[in-house]
Amino acid sequence: MRNYGYACINQGFNLRPKSQRITTNRTMIKRTFQERGITYASDLALQNLRDLRKILEWNLANDIYFFRISGDIIPWASEYNFCDMPNFGAIHAAALSAGNFARKHNMRLTSHPGPFNKLASPKERVFQLTKTDLTVHADLFDLIGLPRTPYAKLNIHVGAAYGDKPFALDNFCRNFERLPHHVRSRLTVENDDKASLYSTQELYDGVYKRIGIPIVFDYHHHMLHPGGQTEQEALELALSTWGDIKPVVHYAESRSVEHGNPKIKPQAHSDYIINHFNDYGNCVDVMIEAKQKELALLRYREIIKEGVAAK
Repeated sequence: MRNYGYACINQGFNLRPKSQRITTNRTMIKRTFQERGITYASDLALQNLRDLRKILEWNLANDIYFFRISGDIIPWASEYNFCDMPNFGAIHAAALSAGNFARKHNMRLTSHPGPFNKLASPKERVFQLTKTDLTVHADLFDLIGLPRTPYAKLNIHVGAAYGDKPFALDNFCRNFERLPHHVRSRLTVENDDKASLYSTQELYDGVYKRIGIPIVFDYHHHMLHPGGQTEQEALELALSTWGDIKPVVHYAESRSVEHGNPKIKPQAHSDYIINHFNDYGNCVDVMIEAKQKELALLRYREIIKEGVAAK
């Protein structure tokens, strides 16, 4: 069965008045953290995790079984240890509550750490910052009780080519081996949307063949950078890297096309999606990367039911 998911923010909840908002993105600027510290961060983290459970409950009521968790759930988490938070017991309980709910209802939870994670960087400081951020994400997944497999994927890009793709891919693989096990066991890598970066084939040859981590196939990125392969060829090459775990793909459409504005860069994602999604007969979970989040997912499901998705 194919599951459609959305990323990080429930628009319906997020557009409520601030006092009624349900969100997992409460955070603060650096100055506020310096002033209010771990105690305030801990309070926000608890609210975020309790709201994660509420979002999952809404998802269940709307037959949505796939959700990408925000990386902002625990604010400034790289600056302290989770167990040092004053209300860590309550935080752990809230995290497990969300995780147990997801497990009970067969919901898949994943994350997509930000673009500043550059595992291919030749700079030790950049690697250490990347390691810290990825470890925070993996610690959170452990706190929630998610499996240490790519089923609960932590998905990243190679990040850059540094003028030498073979060098960068080699560095990515060597730095991967330096990560903690609970990061390595969940890590996946995604194809890029520029020819200067990495196609699915390049990731297969330069990453998967060496360290065996799955490739997340992004349809929109492939359209912009096919790397000499058809969509089906690249998709099925990526799917072959997942072993016995159900693969994840990303699906988006062009904001430039949606708004009929060629001045919008082609990489930008649309608010909604309307085109026929083709899995070529493969079983996958689909993360919809549209600006309107769950609203885009719900509208697309109606389009599918009505049989009017554009061919």
